[in-house]
Order: sequence, then structure tokens, then C-alpha cells
Amino acid sequence: MAKVNEFETATLEYSGVSKRRFSPEARKHYRYSSVEELINNTKHLSEMIQHHMEHQRPRLQTLKNYYEADNEYVLRSNRRREEHLTDHRAVHAFGEYIANFMQGYMVGIPLKTTYPDETVNELLREINRTNDADEHNADLVLDQSIYGRAYELLYRNKNDEIRFAKSDVLETFVIYDDTVEMNPVAGVRYIESQFKEGVTVYLYTDNKIITYNMGNDFKLSFVKEEINPFKSVPIIEYENNKSRMGDFERVLSLIDLYDESQSDTSNYMSDFNDAMLKIVGNLDIDVESAKKMKEANLLLLQTEPGIDGKSGQADADYIYKKYDVAGTEAYKDRIKNDIHMFTHTPNTDDEKFAGNQSGEALKYKLFGLELKRSTKERLFKKGLRQRYRLINNIMKLASEGEFNVNDIQIIFTPNLPKSLKDEIENFVRLGGQLSEETKLSLLSIIENPQEELEKIERENKLNQPIYDFEQFRNQDEEEEGEEE
Repeated sequence: MAKVNEFETATLEYSGVSKRRFSPEARKHYRYSSVEELINNTKHLSEMIQHHMEHQRPRLQTLKNYYEADNEYVLRSNRRREEHLTDHRAVHAFGEYIANFMQGYMVGIPLKTTYPDETVNELLREINRTNDADEHNADLVLDQSIYGRAYELLYRNKNDEIRFAKSDVLETFVIYDDTVEMNPVAGVRYIESQFKEGVTVYLYTDNKIITYNMGNDFKLSFVKEEINPFKSVPIIEYENNKSRMGDFERVLSLIDLYDESQSDTSNYMSDFNDAMLKIVGNLDIDVESAKKMKEANLLLLQTEPGIDGKSGQADADYIYKKYDVAGTEAYKDRIKNDIHMFTHTPNTDDEKFAGNQSGEALKYKLFGLELKRSTKERLFKKGLRQRYRLINNIMKLASEGEFNVNDIQIIFTPNLPKSLKDEIENFVRLGGQLSEETKLSLLSIIENPQEELEKIERENKLNQPIYDFEQFRNQDEEEEGEEE
């Protein structure tokens, strides 16, 4: 009997000393021997969906929350023990900063896909334009960075156009075979309706798209079956790394610490204003009078005579926790620097990260990020080639042409700030020359270099001196006549 990672008996259990945030099952792949067996045994398919809901979605939802600055730990209930104390909740969008930085660094400059044959090249460009490929790729890279995985669905629309779209990570997964190659045998999307009970499940195989309804008991009932024209599983998984971890997942605990420390600092400042008043001495004053004077920011303390008949001493002060400013700020800085160090993202507040450095100097500072980018790039290219492999399959089927997927060149350009001055100086030093149009394109104030060249040409014509050659010719003829 086929087994699926033994997930049907897996339960989420934490010991008293365990502090794991996510279930050990939260990042595991789903594997099955064959899609034919899976179709004949939908009980296992329903168990996979249940497992995904119970073990994988909580992790994905947490990562989504931290990206959206709904940081769960600092926003938990009953954070402070004393109800009368201030309870500020300061959340910091480190998740958004890290994921958006990775996205901008990877595809801030859109990736380029080219093919040696110009006919095929134009065909691929048209498909990319139809699907807004630049924006679509950026969305996939962002999902990769947040969740550690992204999913893409290819389909043929009613206008017979090849389309690809991002599929929600919280509702999608791919099932792989049990070989060392881990070939995809099926893709699953399950959509929970907002207006009726049950879940609609789509199972994508290499030649079928099967629709099921799933009730609250997770039992599947067949609805319909359609042909999959792509001749391969049309859901593609883009992994962020081999562990399928998000770019800020490893530092969630550090983000929590930073949120906590900033919240505690804010709470201290508020509690300091509401500190408890301490009055020492044998005073001739009642509680209500002391409250009124405190509200008026004035204390008039009159002591009662002591045993010896002399007036005693009185003192008033506030009770509050002592605050080590230097130590607390150093602690927060250390946490912040650790977050940047372990995610390989630059801390732009750091004085050492100067803004006047050249692109080459920045590359050395971002060496760790470059290593991370190369891994992400390799895995993203793997998914892109599968995308174009599916496109080639359906183009052959529709007699729209075909191409060799391995001949497609996919070029990523890291989005780094560059020193244009250094580039130009090196170019000129090597004896290079630039056209006037290229020179104008380097200026930020010039929007259209070609139009500017036309303006320059018109101005030159207007400023040229006008010579009356006819007048000179008549003058020469008169002089020749006089000589005769």
C-alpha cells in the first residue's frame, strides 16, 4: 500500500521543553508512487489536504503575518502581568523589508529571455507581454522570499491564449513521485468558498484536470474531469532553497526580541509618567488631600510633632524601574545587526554602509547576499525552464511552432547601485567612444534623446549664417563685364 510520508498518523505534539515554532511536517514534500494509484484512492488525497491545512498552512500564515507586520508574538494577549500598566505593542516590518529587498535585488531589473531564432524570440516576447511576465516574475520571487516557495499555474484561456498565473501558496501544493529525481506527478489547488460549505479541489495530472468537492469530513466527491493539454503537470513549484525556507524565517525570534525591547522601552516611558508617589514621614495629611495636590503638581507637606515635641522630616519621591539607556540601546542595536547579518541584507542605518561607494565596493559588502542570490537564481531558472517546456508542449499540439527549451537564454541582472562616473572614466580610458544619443541618454533631465537630437539640429540650422550666393554671382558677372 502506498505511503505518503506516513502523514496519515502524524500528529503535532510538543514536549514541555520544546520551543519549536512550527511543526516538523511544515516544510515536507508530499510524495506518492503514482498518480493512477492516487486517483483510485482519493482517501489519501483528502488526507494530504487535511495534513496541508493542519501542518503546513499555519507556518505559511505566520510568515504572511510577519510580512504584513502583524507580528504574532508581540501582539499576543496578556503580554503584561499587571493590568494597570501601559501595554504598547510596537511591531517592526523587518519581514517586509527583507522580502522586498530580495525581490528588488533579484528582479528589480526585469530578467531577459532570448532565443537564437528571431521568429521564436518574438513569439516568446508576445507570450510574456500577454501575461505581464515582468510583474508576474516579481510576484513569484516575492512569494519565494516570504514562504520559501511559490506556485505558478499554466492554462489555456477561452481566447486560445497561453496564460500563466500565480497560485496562492496557502491553497496549493505539488505531489512528487518516490524516485530520487522527485518528478511531479500531480498538483493540487483547494479553494474554500466564502458563501457555502465545503471546499472545491482541483487535481492536475499530466493529462487530466479533475474537480472534487470536499466536505467538512474531508471526504472527496467527484464533480468533473477535463483534458490537460500541456502533457505535463501545469502547476510549477519555485523553491527558494532546498529547505524551502523563507528569507526571514530564520530570524523570526530576533524580530520578536526587537519588537519586545522597543515595546518595553515605550511602556517604560509611559509608566514613568504614571509612577507611584512615595511620601516618607509622619505627616498631617490625608489621602484625598495628597491626591488633589498630586493632580495640581504641588505637594505641601506638614509634619506632625514627634515624641520630643520637635517637627519630623518629610520627603516625597516617585517609585519607578531604573532604565539603563546605554545598555538597552546597545541591546537593540545588536539584535537589529543580527537580523541583517543572518538574512544577508544591508543595514542602511549603519555608518559603515556609506552611500557614496561604487558598485564594485558594494559587491564585496554584499558577498553573502550574492551567494544567496545565486542559489535563488538557479532554482528560479529551473522553474522557468519548466514553464517554457509546458508552453512548447501546447504550441506543438496546436501547431503554433516549437523550440528547444535548452536554447533559451535566461539572464538575471542584480539590481545594484552603480557608479556611472567610474564606468565612463574606464570606458574612455580604454579608448571607447559614445554616440551623441547615448551621451544624452545618460542625463536624467533628458527624457527622449532622439527628440533632443532633433531639437539640436533645428537650432543649428537657425543659427547658421545665411549666404546670398545669387548676389555674389551677379556681382562677379558685373565685374567680368567691366573688364571686357
